[in-house]
Amino acid sequence: MRETGPTWSRTDRARAAALLMAGWVALLWLLEAVDALSGHALDTFGIVPRVPAELLDVVPAAFVHFGFGHLAANTVPLLVLGFLTALGSLRRFLAVAAFVIVADGLGVWLISPSGTNTAGASGLIFGLFGYLVATGLLLRRPLPLAVAVLITAVWGGSFLLGLSPAQSGVSWQAHLLGLAAGVAAAFVFRGRPVRAGARTV
Repeated sequence: MRETGPTWSRTDRARAAALLMAGWVALLWLLEAVDALSGHALDTFGIVPRVPAELLDVVPAAFVHFGFGHLAANTVPLLVLGFLTALGSLRRFLAVAAFVIVADGLGVWLISPSGTNTAGASGLIFGLFGYLVATGLLLRRPLPLAVAVLITAVWGGSFLLGLSPAQSGVSWQAHLLGLAAGVAAAFVFRGRPVRAGARTV
């Protein structure tokens, strides 16, 4: 059932998307501050492959980082890609994010090398990138296509580099799985036309 009432303006949508992503990133920085003050106690929430108890860390792993440098590198792309995704619908953004985080985390648990510990928002970032580009191609509308082209032009090279197994200390598996999950999410959560008077939040 859709809630009827006044539709949100573009300004309302942009403000809501910006607040959501600002809050999301602020949470990540708060958690990293707690991690630093606790002697990196939160690093244990990363995913160690094929250890049954580590399945509980599939979701938390996307919210913890190995140092402020790691988090800083993820902050801007997460803000931008998250904002662009949330502009269409906050609910769809949350659904896509949950789908990518869980699929990516389970994949990391299954295929990453034994004895490694994987954490960070980069799997989600790759997922949002894949989602936005795939959505632009699927919808074939000017604005989504323009967003897809812009994202690819700005970050395409960096994303390709992030998929390289040659990078030491970087989980290319998490990046590749996140990208694949994002593309899959574009099909699973393909946008439907919003009826007049309906509110999408």
